[in-house]
Amino acid sequence: MSMNDTPSGERVHIGFFGRRNVGKSSLVNAFTGQEMSVVSDVRGTTTDPVTKSMELLPIGPVLIIDTPGFDDTGDLGLLRVRRTRQTLNRTDLAILVTEAGKPLEEADRQLLSLFAEKKIPHLIVLNKADLLEEEKRTGAEAEGHPFAYVSALTGEGVIALRERAGSMKGAEEVLPPLASDLVPPGGLALLVIPIDKAAPKGRLILPQQQVIRDLLDAGRTAACVRETELEALLKTPGFHPDLVITDSQVFRRVSEIVPEDLPLTSFSILMARRKGFLEAAVAGCRAIEGLREGDRILVSEGCTHHRQCGDIGTVKIPAWLRGRTGKDLDLTFSSGKSFPEDLAGFAAVIHCGGCMLNAREMRYRMQCALDQGVPFINYGTFIAYVNGILERSVRPIPGFSDREGKE
Repeated sequence: MSMNDTPSGERVHIGFFGRRNVGKSSLVNAFTGQEMSVVSDVRGTTTDPVTKSMELLPIGPVLIIDTPGFDDTGDLGLLRVRRTRQTLNRTDLAILVTEAGKPLEEADRQLLSLFAEKKIPHLIVLNKADLLEEEKRTGAEAEGHPFAYVSALTGEGVIALRERAGSMKGAEEVLPPLASDLVPPGGLALLVIPIDKAAPKGRLILPQQQVIRDLLDAGRTAACVRETELEALLKTPGFHPDLVITDSQVFRRVSEIVPEDLPLTSFSILMARRKGFLEAAVAGCRAIEGLREGDRILVSEGCTHHRQCGDIGTVKIPAWLRGRTGKDLDLTFSSGKSFPEDLAGFAAVIHCGGCMLNAREMRYRMQCALDQGVPFINYGTFIAYVNGILERSVRPIPGFSDREGKE
């Protein structure tokens, strides 16, 4: 996978924040070396977060986010501010853009407070340094926060800013491997991949690609098979995989074919582990049996895609819920960045594996739910639970092997 192919969920997210008219978009354009954002003397030109993928050493692939002015006013302004606050939930490194030689304003301090609350590493960039004499560049206006003087107009300090941002402690989060640590060195993982009308023509879905690459990078062998050929393959003399990883949608069929002593899990469960919410998802499954008639359930996906007949989120999960609980439930659906922060009134959240979202945003969504007392479940754990194989499916994961199933 090349740098340009790295999915957004695997990139370090660097957000540029600040008030209107401090030169934020001009700085983003200089930082990326491209005309990423519209620049104008009119206050509030940036109306929605704008993103750009690039490589930043030594971190590697990153996603740059230019946000609307945080001091915007009026109804539209309040919407822009809300979108800026939501962007913080997926930001790994925050850059607050202010003006060199001018004191911080209330909007700046609000942003700094949010950075601290969300534990986001940050840097204050004092822009328009070309207007400030060298002897006055003391950094006093940064009020003790890490800072850098830069001029988006002349390019002064931009290269140094890139290098500093790329090496800031805490910006790069080391995530656990997807599957390679579950397979012994030189071992074999068998991937069960259904090829049906929901499968993208000519390619694999992202979690499948990522697991294959993770295994190959670690010197493990990955073999792929459809569920229709699985049984015959497992009966092949001398064929002994160390782990079977299946697409969740064929979990039941695969679990009936794969011998009990052969470790079995799913792509979605592996993704939940990598993003840091598997434990919460397993615990959340216990709430399914307590659902009552008319309870509200949020089914959420991190990406947006064309819905098809038999779609997992809007068709299959509702059917499995009805079949397991026997209740008529009130389901709400969300996708992309539209995850609601207020979850009051929901009895549970069932979320996808989050392959298109970074770990910080997935943990934020999980915490939003847990802080409001709402169980947070993911697709893989839910499907395993309703098929009676949750305990088996998490058994290969370190820390779960000695737990008793709660199905």
